[in-house]
Amino acid sequence: MQSPQPEKSKPPVKIEQRGRILGIGGVFFKSANRDQMREWYSKHLGLADKGAGVMLPWREHDDPQKEHVTVLTVFPSSTNYFDPSHAPFMVNYIVDDLDALLDRLKQEGVKIDPKRMNESYGRFAWIYDLDGNKIELWQRPQSASGLLAANSQID
Repeated sequence: MQSPQPEKSKPPVKIEQRGRILGIGGVFFKSANRDQMREWYSKHLGLADKGAGVMLPWREHDDPQKEHVTVLTVFPSSTNYFDPSHAPFMVNYIVDDLDALLDRLKQEGVKIDPKRMNESYGRFAWIYDLDGNKIELWQRPQSASGLLAANSQID
């Protein structure tokens, strides 16, 4: 006779909070020698930029069907896209629910740029960390594949 096995408990149902970071959508930095910098990344690291940034594809760990791309882009040093931050770089984070994240960050007292951008390739908002570094938040549209269109507009 076998003793009864204790019933295995099921893991708790994970209720995910909306408004979370899914990954890095892009790393952007300025260079006074944009073309030479692109060449350097291509030659030494194999990261070829044909004009819209370097596309680095990846999939979500928990849902491998979801494809994303992280973009490495060299901006000209004259760009004002990072303003008012004085940092020579900016990170773009992919978010699942831009509105939910902004609501939470507002409640937490995070400095939020009032500007918003709604494009065919996604919705954008910007926040600032404690040092004043500008951070870009991007929610891709349900049917879009990535930042390719966004980076084709880099000046």
